[in-house]
Amino acid sequence: MCDTCLVTDIQKFAVNDGPGFRTNVFLKGCPLSCAWCHNPETISREPEIFWKRRLCVQCGECLSACPRDAVAPPVDPALSQPPESRYRKIDRAKCDRCMKCVDACKYGALVVTGRPMTIDEILFEVEQDRPFYDNSGGGMTLSGGEPTFNADFAEKLLLEAKNRGLHVALDTNGFASWETLSRLVQHADVVLYDLKHLDPSAHREKTGVDNALILENLARLTGSGTEVWVRIPVVPGYNDSLAFHKEAAEFLAKLPGKIARVDLLPFHNWCQDKYDWLGIDWPLAETQAMEPSMLEIPIEFYRAKGIPATVGGSGFEDGREAS
Repeated sequence: MCDTCLVTDIQKFAVNDGPGFRTNVFLKGCPLSCAWCHNPETISREPEIFWKRRLCVQCGECLSACPRDAVAPPVDPALSQPPESRYRKIDRAKCDRCMKCVDACKYGALVVTGRPMTIDEILFEVEQDRPFYDNSGGGMTLSGGEPTFNADFAEKLLLEAKNRGLHVALDTNGFASWETLSRLVQHADVVLYDLKHLDPSAHREKTGVDNALILENLARLTGSGTEVWVRIPVVPGYNDSLAFHKEAAEFLAKLPGKIARVDLLPFHNWCQDKYDWLGIDWPLAETQAMEPSMLEIPIEFYRAKGIPATVGGSGFEDGREAS
């Protein structure tokens, strides 16, 4: 059982990922490859290198440090820094992630994403904001990536967080065996459960996996009495139609048990820098961010079925808990 896990970020003062003010812990590694993923650095289980073109002065130190000829020669920064530039500092096919280029960079242009952390190190950061949790009903949200992809570590982290009196939310896509998922759920106060699509072909096309296991696990969760918040990332041209939301509302209403709430999460493209930093051409970079007001009609399908629903997932509305 691993004593550390790669963490890409610990995000404080989050209000969209469970009740109250929360600290989100993002573990690295996910079995899905969603086309719209807003955290592409969490998909791979391995450490990766961000190259931040705006910070790169093209000094050439990384080129000298690289033993695998995986770094491009320096060019005029005026040619490499514009977002539309096709210049890439790292040849990812040649790079073995020895990180010597990162060590050589003096300007913060090359950064490792995914640092090994112990449970104590993670909870040390999480517990710094305990007064905010106590005053708002918040706590820690374990996310990713996908926590079940690092099940042994995630289980130990959730258990220790509960032992320390923290409110715990588990953010999962549900693509895991029931044995694995249930191990983690037993240590969570609330489960944030992603629902991408109901059609298996559409789900496989944009995420890389079938959704049968995901839907089966959702039914088992609600039937077990677990508090479940279903989160639907609404993506233009994929699951933004009224027909989809009507079908989804009917599906959720027929599940055993009760859905605590549904959060419709409008698509945004604010993550496109991350794709550039990873040297990935993101096909949705030019897709316009969705205005939350566009979901005012779809959200009524869920409310009509007696399911509390929000746009954006905030735990607060006008200073009160969302309902």
